[in-house]
Amino acid sequence: MSAATENAAPPVGVEAAPGTDRARRTLRAVLGATLFTMPLLARAAEVDGASLVGWWGLPFAGVLLSIALLPLLTPGLWHHHFGKIVLGWSLAFLLPFALVFGAAAAGQAVVHALLAEYIPFIVLLCALFTAAGGIYVRGNLRGSPMVNVGIMAVGSALASVMGTTGASMLMIRPLIRANDNRKHVAHVVVFFIFTVSNAGGSLTPLGDPPLFLGFLRGVDFFWTIRHIFPETLSLIAALLVIFYVLDSWYYRKEGVLAVDPTPDTQRLGLDGAINFLPLLAVVALVLMSGIWNPGIGFEVYGTRVELQQIVRDGLLVVVTLVSLAITPKSVRQANQFSWAPMAEVAKLFVGIFLTMIPVLAMLRAGEQGAFAAVARAVTGADGQPLPWAYFWFRGGLSSFLDNAPTYLVFFNLAGGDPQQLMGPLASTLAAISAGSVFMGANTYIGNAPNFMVKAIAEDRGVRMPSFFGYMAWSAAVLLPLLLLMTVVFFR
Repeated sequence: MSAATENAAPPVGVEAAPGTDRARRTLRAVLGATLFTMPLLARAAEVDGASLVGWWGLPFAGVLLSIALLPLLTPGLWHHHFGKIVLGWSLAFLLPFALVFGAAAAGQAVVHALLAEYIPFIVLLCALFTAAGGIYVRGNLRGSPMVNVGIMAVGSALASVMGTTGASMLMIRPLIRANDNRKHVAHVVVFFIFTVSNAGGSLTPLGDPPLFLGFLRGVDFFWTIRHIFPETLSLIAALLVIFYVLDSWYYRKEGVLAVDPTPDTQRLGLDGAINFLPLLAVVALVLMSGIWNPGIGFEVYGTRVELQQIVRDGLLVVVTLVSLAITPKSVRQANQFSWAPMAEVAKLFVGIFLTMIPVLAMLRAGEQGAFAAVARAVTGADGQPLPWAYFWFRGGLSSFLDNAPTYLVFFNLAGGDPQQLMGPLASTLAAISAGSVFMGANTYIGNAPNFMVKAIAEDRGVRMPSFFGYMAWSAAVLLPLLLLMTVVFFR
């Protein structure tokens, strides 16, 4: 241990018991020899990433590899115990962190991750999931290539209005039902994730959480639609064209089943349309929390929670309960509504949010942190940001880290001044915004709706690609389009 660490006082409000002082110092010395030397944090809610080394990212890598490999290697174990496995990786970060920095510091870090990031994330996701899951598209469309393209186009348009989660939950069930008499459906769901669950949400702060954070930091509500509309339209159009060609080939080659499992016995329409009111309420609450700022907040164990956040999240819980109350049970039964996808996302992402605490801290440290190479790579010799580098580095991290907090990292790395970023550095902000949303489609964990759509599809009997299998699709389809976009828009 360094002298600064050895002589540091315990965190404020925490008094070391005399009998445990020597044991604590011994444990810290052992871990310090393994994880290198680091000073105690003054405030765990703002982890000093400059004092951390790359080893602290191993539990996060463990979560990612578990999600990627265990469903393939031991599917039974993963299916029944994935929550325990993610908990184990979370403890693999938290226990050493508590021993090195103290229990109070670890507690503050957990509270910050939960209150500032995870709870707002999961509450909004749950409200959208519940309201959209209460709307049943009656009747059975025929899953021809053109019908599938139409569903994805409508879903992509809705994504910037009701969020990628809301649009995905509303449109994925009728899409699966329309194709349930076809032999191969996985590619349909993959392209749905590319378009509706990701690219479609790039035009407003309502579409995707990172853009909402930009809105909270002072970016104009309509800035993204003015500046990345061509990029969004080009990407979605290209994806739909590629999908149409591929799906037409499958359709001609394999045909459809002679008997449709869900025959069209009803006229096309909507049941549970009253749930559009809860969806509108979600949109209004998100806007309210960005516009209304009374300047009142509460300090919770080192994390400041603003009044507007408390009101928003509390009312989102109310909206969820109202949606459950006003939706007839028959509608949710017809929709095969299940809490399993929501529970899976909630368990996986709590581990992701906790284990990525040190990873985000090291990124925030810039050139003083373990990822200094990233900070240097996005800046030109003249000291100005490089839009293409921001697009790819921001997007690459968005593929594996939650895209909301990493948006803020690169937003601040580019200066953090919204007026500058919307003006002279507009191309950089456009690159950050586009990379945040578009490249969330590169992996299942790049954006929350990806995993929810996968879980719903598998629950309906669709054999989805593995983690790496899905990445093979994104590498073959998305990456060439994103490279072309770089040349055209972000040079």
